[in-house]
Amino acid sequence: MVYQPMPISVRVRDVLDPKVVEVNASTSILDLTKTMVEKYVGTVVVTKEGLPVGEVTERDVIEKCVAKGLDASKVTAEEIMRSPLVTIEPEARLGEAIRLMLESKVRRIFVVEEGKIVGSITQTGICMNILNIAGALQAL
Repeated sequence: MVYQPMPISVRVRDVLDPKVVEVNASTSILDLTKTMVEKYVGTVVVTKEGLPVGEVTERDVIEKCVAKGLDASKVTAEEIMRSPLVTIEPEARLGEAIRLMLESKVRRIFVVEEGKIVGSITQTGICMNILNIAGALQAL
């Protein structure tokens, strides 16, 4: 019997988190942070006329608003958002997602199918998936 390495082909679709919270570009940072707390998320997608134009993370709120002493009720999501969104297709391989995160210096990328955001994939989600694969291999 000849050893054949078992191909492990994990796709972005297999590990994406379908929960995506959106806010309008004109939303105040005060309201945006309330939404983050209510929905228990650390990132929101910013939309303009129904289309995704950027994202705001907890870190963005701290660095671009709070640390600068700005009034969170007067600053909008559009003013502090990161743009453009870093995106990937659901059928891409997990390794491609990791490469994209490293190159883009982000911890989350959004999964887009037919022009619509269908979820996101995070460093934490990738690590959990790798642990699951390692556990399955140990069980063999």
